[in-house]
Amino acid sequence: MESIRPTPSGVPSPEAGAPEAADLGQLLKLSGRGDESAFARLYDAMAARVFGLAVRVVRDPAQAEEVAQESFLEIWRSSGRYDPARGSAVAWILTIVHRRSVDRVRSAEASSRRDTTYHDTNQPVAHDATAEAAQASLEARRVRGALASLTDTQRQAIELAYFGGYTHTEVASMLELPVGTAKTRIRDGLIRLRDAMGVGTK
Repeated sequence: MESIRPTPSGVPSPEAGAPEAADLGQLLKLSGRGDESAFARLYDAMAARVFGLAVRVVRDPAQAEEVAQESFLEIWRSSGRYDPARGSAVAWILTIVHRRSVDRVRSAEASSRRDTTYHDTNQPVAHDATAEAAQASLEARRVRGALASLTDTQRQAIELAYFGGYTHTEVASMLELPVGTAKTRIRDGLIRLRDAMGVGTK
């Protein structure tokens, strides 16, 4: 497989003649069979969007480039598992990128925590701070459990809108949906999240 090379500015960009969105699923299928030419065309079509999502999540262009490289490597390796019945090729690709980006952010946060562990463990911890940390951990588990209860399409829309920071219009474009449909998926997903977490309506 050819190496993935960003443009001189550090931001990958698609080449002229990149395939239409409708062709991306076919390119994924061919990539899953080891077709390097198909994967190269897929990369050209999606490089800018992959980098754009990565940089919006990790907030650091250099790290975003690394995330983009890692994401395309995962896409190449797992392309044979893409199932068009579960969503568009664009959504499948961006879900991988979003997960990689979030993992990078969590890794950086974990590294930062390790750097301060000695100091923290040698300081008296107030009861309130301990209680708040425990509550935050419980809330995080509740949110993860609630997200797992959503449909794939609802989860993709909510992750892009609330974790990726995209507008409804941008989410609609990424998922290849009418704006109204994207808004409905986000709204229905939020309602389902609220119900799963036991949050009452006003």
